[in-house]
Amino acid sequence: MKRIFFLIAMFVGFALSGVKAADIITTPKAPEVSQWICFRKTLDIGGDVSNNTLRIAADSKYWLYVNGKLEVFEGQLKRGPNPKDTYIDYVKLKNLKKGRNTVAVLVWYYGKHGFSHRNSNVGGLYFDLAVGKKHYGSDNSWLTTIHPAYYLPKGQEPNFRLSESNIGFDARKDAPAWYSESYDDSSWQQAKSVSPEDADWNKFVKREIPQWKDYGVKPYPSQRREGNKIICTLPYNCQFTPVLKVKASAGKKIDIRTDDYATPAPNGEVNVFAEYITKDGEQEYENLGWMNGHEVIYTIPAGVEVISLAYHETGYNCSFAGSFECDNSDLNSLWKKSQRTLYITMRDNYMDCPDRERAQWIGDVSNEMVEVFYSLSPSANLLTRKCAREFADWQRSDSVMYAPVPEGNWKKELPQQTMAFMGLGNWNYYMGTGDAATIKYVFPAAKRYVHKWKIEDDGLVEYRPGAWDWGDWGDNADMQALCQAWYSTTLKNYAKQADLIGETAEAKWATAAAKKLDETFRNKFWTGSAYRHDTYKGLTDDRTQSVAVISGIATKDQYPKLLEIFKTTEFASPYMERYVLQAMCKMGNTQDAVDRMLKRYKPMVDSPLSTLWELFDLHGGSYNHAWSGGPLIIMSQYVAGISPVKPAFKEFEVKPELGNLKYVKTVVPTVYGSIKLNVNKENGYNVDITVPQGTKAQVLLPRDYSKYSVDGHNKKLSLNADGTRYVLKLSAGKHTVKSVAL
Repeated sequence: MKRIFFLIAMFVGFALSGVKAADIITTPKAPEVSQWICFRKTLDIGGDVSNNTLRIAADSKYWLYVNGKLEVFEGQLKRGPNPKDTYIDYVKLKNLKKGRNTVAVLVWYYGKHGFSHRNSNVGGLYFDLAVGKKHYGSDNSWLTTIHPAYYLPKGQEPNFRLSESNIGFDARKDAPAWYSESYDDSSWQQAKSVSPEDADWNKFVKREIPQWKDYGVKPYPSQRREGNKIICTLPYNCQFTPVLKVKASAGKKIDIRTDDYATPAPNGEVNVFAEYITKDGEQEYENLGWMNGHEVIYTIPAGVEVISLAYHETGYNCSFAGSFECDNSDLNSLWKKSQRTLYITMRDNYMDCPDRERAQWIGDVSNEMVEVFYSLSPSANLLTRKCAREFADWQRSDSVMYAPVPEGNWKKELPQQTMAFMGLGNWNYYMGTGDAATIKYVFPAAKRYVHKWKIEDDGLVEYRPGAWDWGDWGDNADMQALCQAWYSTTLKNYAKQADLIGETAEAKWATAAAKKLDETFRNKFWTGSAYRHDTYKGLTDDRTQSVAVISGIATKDQYPKLLEIFKTTEFASPYMERYVLQAMCKMGNTQDAVDRMLKRYKPMVDSPLSTLWELFDLHGGSYNHAWSGGPLIIMSQYVAGISPVKPAFKEFEVKPELGNLKYVKTVVPTVYGSIKLNVNKENGYNVDITVPQGTKAQVLLPRDYSKYSVDGHNKKLSLNADGTRYVLKLSAGKHTVKSVAL
């Protein structure tokens, strides 16, 4: 009955609009794991073809051709926006013409779940092209076939976290130019129509992040030969599809994989590889499943003449709009590596790593989303919005939040990661973007989750280990105290969200609950030199101290003792190191934070790799983990000192903490334009700043000088509330501030 009502509603909706509903189409025989499906249709289109919009969806990925020309390279986001529904792309076709048009679509059906993909029952296609008021949709008049050349290679399968499979292509069985206008498709079968419910696609949710940025096909900067292997060096770690052009006899097998194929020992888990079997003669092939790494290893059998090897880079569609430069080369390198690491962990979703998992762990996102504000153009914020909405829409009926979403084969909760995002992460997103609508959208889920925690009579919360009792990698994690500190942080930022959307009763409750928790936490767990849960027997945990500072639990009189811990204790992994460094900055010890950062990250700085590692030890995790990019936040937000005062940086503070540095130059991209800052203290104290149109800046200047000139005019400045800095308020425009010699 439910299905009947669904179909009636869909029919009525289209009937009222004068549009015939398109169908989900698939092959007559259900496709198998990692099968590649071809679809074709000839469309006769009259009128003005420039006014067109295509709604297109697939499980799992598609490549679209119109009149033999590629329109979309790797369309479709991994499923799904929630446990039931499917993302859909909106595309404007460039190669459509009046009259006869050949549309061809290649669909790659994963056929299995993963940590960032929920597989459906049907590998297929939905196609609804509107030209003016007329629609051309997919139905059983379309033709289809399984692409004969693709196969699953023998060998080790990718680890269970990946929905993607290895890709094999036998060129001897290829159907060349099957997408062209002149191709003979008379042997193909009619497609099979399937309802959205039977397909398990259900409703369509519009894709709200851009199609991938295409950097084009490029030659490798260098390559070398080692036996039967050609090792090609990439300019940096990137998302790419390998391209080869060879001359060979039929039946030669070429293996393609990257230096990131296997996780370093002792885990040794593998991701994806590709292989290509040659046909006779000269031939060219691009493996369409993206890989990543610093080197690409082609294993070339005897009798194969390599004409050229290349890579086709694609990635999230944003620009590297932010920058940071100072007179310390290690800091410069660390900032750039953080930016590169962040970018390679962005595609369908934020990823912990682009190789082993490609999973959107919510704790990782809490770091990544702040790095975005300072390093990438604002279009990158759309990925955070997508994450926040998915996180809320995947919430279980028992109010538990999944750790990675979209999920297909891992349905567990990591409470401390969840709290990091649900409170602090959501509020950071709002302050960076001004997107109150998303806060309002996710608030009901946040409310259910916050209230899932049982608050004891003393104000502390009942400890919930979740399905995975994880707070960070490494030893000496005071998990129970860390949980209390995270819940305090969550309550305070939840209160801000509640107040923003008019949930005043919730805001008051959360504020009061946080106050009581903080008081109990101080009384029960402060030892006189550190915070420790009364059941914890390990060494003093730097992670717990950091969240106690960030949450506001720790009082200023405790800061000297906590600073000693941060100077001598290094248990935090790169994930929690961001919070340790941030706590030190909040206490007013930015130079100490920089010193610790330079020490701990030195091996990563000196490494030839362009990305940061999962752990401080290279041999224990992935080569590229964006949660390790906390130094970027520290340098931009605290060393350069730029942070939002009002949402979207409409008003922002500039409080440079150069310490031992002589100068800092930085660019911070915002929705209003780029904030540009140049601070130089070699000869006095000089500041050049660009304040974007529509924004205001508050610059805090050191008291080392009693007078400053602003844009060539001496200006009398007042002190801030604690009397430590002069306050200069600037409107939009370019400004020069100079200290005046006495």
